[in-house]
Amino acid sequence: MLALSVVVGLLLAACTATWAAEQMLRRTRQQSGYGRYAPWVHPGGRLTAPLNWVANSRLLRAVGEHTPSVAFVSDITDVVYVNYVVDAERIAPLIPPGLELQRIGEAADRAMLTFLTYRHGHLGPALLGRWRRLLPSPLQSNWRVYVRHRRTGAMGVYFLSTAIDRTSHALGARMTAEALPMHVPERASLVTSEDGRIDLLLDPGRGTAPDAEAHLRPLPRWPTDGPWRDAFSDYEQMLAYCVPQDRALSVQPWHGQVTRQEISLGIPVAACRALTGTVVSAAADALVCGAEPFAFLVPVVGFRFETEEHDPI
Repeated sequence: MLALSVVVGLLLAACTATWAAEQMLRRTRQQSGYGRYAPWVHPGGRLTAPLNWVANSRLLRAVGEHTPSVAFVSDITDVVYVNYVVDAERIAPLIPPGLELQRIGEAADRAMLTFLTYRHGHLGPALLGRWRRLLPSPLQSNWRVYVRHRRTGAMGVYFLSTAIDRTSHALGARMTAEALPMHVPERASLVTSEDGRIDLLLDPGRGTAPDAEAHLRPLPRWPTDGPWRDAFSDYEQMLAYCVPQDRALSVQPWHGQVTRQEISLGIPVAACRALTGTVVSAAADALVCGAEPFAFLVPVVGFRFETEEHDPI
């Protein structure tokens, strides 16, 4: 009985210490509307309450910050970019201190928001070599704006939200990848037909993943006019701005640092194929205030996450 009492006492002490540490970290790592500390709800309902606690835990993510950076690779296919040129003043308040919004257009009063959705090809550590083909190929969607580190001038993207259709991958990313505010949709699909038509669905269900439904078809050539004209002189200039974004930036003010994730994509602008069709998204509408979407496709991408580095704010 004495031994049992000791064990119970130690467990209670550990739980109390964990609770206290969690509450202390929540004072500095406060909830936000978008980004790393936006609330996370799994679409599975009440039975997933333990997952919600894990995903929202500041303590577990603080521990995850000390995980060594490992190179990841994926043979990505069918990257669908849906883009909006928006009023910069509408987006600027969403950018954390230490970063600043990249402003575009002749008057520097516009900004670009993109959500891109794609199928991974056996996402996993590069060190697995050919054994990586045994790993799954989840569907992922990244919702991003384009930013600059004020101090260093480094250009990159800031993720307002990200989603992946595997809970294990979402939790792993939330714990160890500082730039990825990962969520889980209830349903996600990206279907391409032989004639090039694309049907995209992101259904959050009762969860906090962003939503989207798109039905797109290829254009025979790059268009000469469109919503992108608000900030770019031609379609190639828009692609040259949007596509070569090989760095994700986020801020950890409690450490006084900007986290810089270096990513290799190597997408040639000539590989981009213009799309037309319909896009419906309440998540996008809440951000773009009526801006018209325009889309394009990159058929194949060799993704490689190189490293995670830190710079002073």
